[in-house]
Amino acid sequence: MTTDRTPAPQETPVEEPAPAPAAVLDAKDVLAATERFPWAVAAPGVRHWPDGSDFLDVALSAVRPGEREGYIERLEAFVEQHRARLEEMLRTHGPGSRPASRGRYALIGQPETLVIVERMESAPFLLRSQWEKELETVFLDDLEFVWGPRTRLSR
Repeated sequence: MTTDRTPAPQETPVEEPAPAPAAVLDAKDVLAATERFPWAVAAPGVRHWPDGSDFLDVALSAVRPGEREGYIERLEAFVEQHRARLEEMLRTHGPGSRPASRGRYALIGQPETLVIVERMESAPFLLRSQWEKELETVFLDDLEFVWGPRTRLSR
């Protein structure tokens, strides 16, 4: 007796698509975006730190992978939305102000501060956690005090 056996088609393994790589945030691009708001930052010659890259790196580490794509545009919208508040913060506590003359509020006026404040609003606990691993908290504490209570962002 002959059986006609056809071989079963080979099962091809189903490949799972690789997860999309998280968008990379280039600190130079983010810094360039912050410097497009001269009304929100002190002039380069009066800033406390010519290079605030440590602060920027910590703030950017608090941007979740899912938030990285389009982050610069959201940061720019945040800065515009909070223009009056940022201008007031720079005027009252930035370089040349009475509080700053006492050595406090050193971050105010730094372009990196725009990212820090945005993260304070969007991911405060993550920012604080990252900050405590890398930097002295007094700088963040002072900035939180001046910025005031967290506000709701329209999403």
